[in-house]
Amino acid sequence: MKKVFLVVVYGITFSVSAQRISNTALYRDVQSPTYFRIHYENDYFSGTDIYYTQGINFEYVNPSIENFFISKLLVRTTSKETKFGIALEHEGYTPTSILSPAILTGDRPFAACLFLNAFSIVNDSARSARISSAVSAGVIGPMAGGKEMQESIHHWINAKQPQGWQNQIQNDIILNYQMEYERGLLHYKNYFLLLAKAGARAGTLNTKAYGGAIFMAGYFDDPFKNFVTQKRKTQTYVYAEPLLTLVGHDATLQGGLFNNSNPYVIPSLAVSRMVYQLNIGLIIRLNRLQFEYFQSFLSKEFETGHKHVWGGVRISWYAGK
Repeated sequence: MKKVFLVVVYGITFSVSAQRISNTALYRDVQSPTYFRIHYENDYFSGTDIYYTQGINFEYVNPSIENFFISKLLVRTTSKETKFGIALEHEGYTPTSILSPAILTGDRPFAACLFLNAFSIVNDSARSARISSAVSAGVIGPMAGGKEMQESIHHWINAKQPQGWQNQIQNDIILNYQMEYERGLLHYKNYFLLLAKAGARAGTLNTKAYGGAIFMAGYFDDPFKNFVTQKRKTQTYVYAEPLLTLVGHDATLQGGLFNNSNPYVIPSLAVSRMVYQLNIGLIIRLNRLQFEYFQSFLSKEFETGHKHVWGGVRISWYAGK
């Protein structure tokens, strides 16, 4: 049963740097206190098959999650404009070729991550501001099942078997905390919105700080004013999110903090300490359904690496009115 479960998960997720899936971003706001959403990312959408090749996130938001023990670690307020959620996430990483059993020195190491997120989103409509927080716990390494997933699906589709997973980042724990702040700067009716954004992550999976902006254009509800109630049943808009990140540590490149038995990692001096990322996308909301298609560009994460482009889709289902 365990193998079947891993194969099923791989079949919909892994064809998959750390915590790439940003489910709390303002432009992805779901205007309901209760919803379920699936995030799916794959560089197939951009015609590549390297580095971050795929990721998936199953997300559930419900007011009752506020009572979970782990939710006590999250930012909260007495205001009703607060959402609490949990998410199961799987990410995977490969070098530029999966057909060599040898270590590809200077290339990205194989790695897989599996972790659970608990998160909160606190909205301040009076100030057009929002604070989100998240705590993550899980594992990086063979226990995440990346090797078994990829080998099984390649067998099923009669593709060449991947080689090199024996050189993957070894088992280590994932314990991470994240906070993010977004503030509205310019809002023209329901057609254009400009925001500033800043955030930081710290822990065993990655440590980084980032800042940037968000542009939204189209026809949409004010995400600050309509935080939990959808006013317009049909909405369509595009967004752009340029980000600049300062990187302290990335376990998918450098290995975890407690296990030093990795066959191969990117040396600390070779890691790019400043990385640029651009996310662009289209979101369509129809009553209780929300669809999103996006593309992401990422500059080099390490000295001998390459820039990377991937894409993805997201589908949300709303509960309630």
